[in-house]
Amino acid sequence: MKKIGIMGGTFDPIHIGHLILGETAYEQFELDQVWFMPAGNPPHKRDRKGRATDEQRVEMIQRAIASNPHFRLSMEEMNADGFTYTYRTLERLKSQNPDAEYYFIIGADSLFDFETWREPQRICNACTMVVATRNHTSMDKLNTVMTHLEELFHGDFRKLDSLNIDVSSHTLREWIRDERTIKYYMPDSVIAYIQDEKIYSDGDNR
Repeated sequence: MKKIGIMGGTFDPIHIGHLILGETAYEQFELDQVWFMPAGNPPHKRDRKGRATDEQRVEMIQRAIASNPHFRLSMEEMNADGFTYTYRTLERLKSQNPDAEYYFIIGADSLFDFETWREPQRICNACTMVVATRNHTSMDKLNTVMTHLEELFHGDFRKLDSLNIDVSSHTLREWIRDERTIKYYMPDSVIAYIQDEKIYSDGDNR
């Protein structure tokens, strides 16, 4: 069976924390590939002030992962209306690729909200859940919630032993608007693209 990791999100913008999580999951779980899967924007939220467009987010991901042979871009959730559900995406992928096993990578914050997701049972049926930790997360709480969810949904929840880079896309957007340096927080090719396109720094342009 081919083992594929999936990292979903808006990636607005993608940063070094995303890339480190993907690489760590690749090594720890002996994956064949890690897919970066950007979520689409609904029509009524396109060209949001201070945010990147769908096309810009995709270009930033492509630039960020270009040098890594086991990273790839997946457009599975960049559909026309922008509304997607994880269980539908995973079930569609399993139907298309029955010889693949999927490892869905989430953060601890998402884990704590997992029971509120649409069809959590079907998500657990379709993949292995990989949980990345953060410095502010209690390990006791994390372990308790993982055990609870495993028992509730008969799922497979595994902890990702990754170096914690506690930076967010929201913080980086603010830094860019404040003209603070973002060097080393994302690949140089992505920084150059953001500067050339004036993403985040020029609200009237978005």
